[in-house]
Amino acid sequence: MLHTRIIVAKNAEEAGKLAADVFEAEIQKKPACVIGLATGSTPLPLYRELIAREKAGKIDFSRVRSANLDEYKGLEPTHEQSYRKFMQDNLLDHISIKPENTIVPLGKAEDPDKMCEDYEKKIEEWGGVDLQLLGIGHDGHIGFNEPEDYFPAMTHEVQLTDMTIDANKRFFDSIDDVPRAAFTMGIGTIMAAKKIVMIVTGADKKEILKKTFWGKVDPQVPASILQFHNDVTLICDEEAYPF
Repeated sequence: MLHTRIIVAKNAEEAGKLAADVFEAEIQKKPACVIGLATGSTPLPLYRELIAREKAGKIDFSRVRSANLDEYKGLEPTHEQSYRKFMQDNLLDHISIKPENTIVPLGKAEDPDKMCEDYEKKIEEWGGVDLQLLGIGHDGHIGFNEPEDYFPAMTHEVQLTDMTIDANKRFFDSIDDVPRAAFTMGIGTIMAAKKIVMIVTGADKKEILKKTFWGKVDPQVPASILQFHNDVTLICDEEAYPF
């Protein structure tokens, strides 16, 4: 908790706007900054706000680079449930960012280990992530870094837990269609970001949020490592705030 700035928003929409303020400031300060992006329902209000702000002339994404946290193993980029398609549909197709300046792990990589290594190299070549966006899973996962006995360092393949598979089944025709593995930035990759913004909304996240920032640092709660980062902004709504 030493370095965490906490902002409590009225609701998810306000949380998105407050997060957009952080992104707008970063892009204005450094027009060619590298932003780390996340998927899921939590960042959608933020993405809608960023699109609106560029249309209004407040932000210019033309020099920005983006790197996504994760991708399901085995899905083509065009698959309806791939995270690449999610990003295109909900943000990237609606802003001026150049396609070659956006990277998402490749779900159908022929050589997964090399793909993960190359992903790390690309981020390094760009100078590292300036501002990383995070959500949190009910078990404390960030990206697809599930509860473990250690904190994985680099981009890697991970087997998804039953809790994560169950949480994601709503996006697929049936639970059998949910991929059992994914590629994700490692905890070390995430912690190397210069700034981190985490958005947490909904009463169902209250308990894990309390464990993350007010509990002990434990790889069984992967997000708890954020207590050691020196520039984290937590934006949660009133329902998620534990106190």
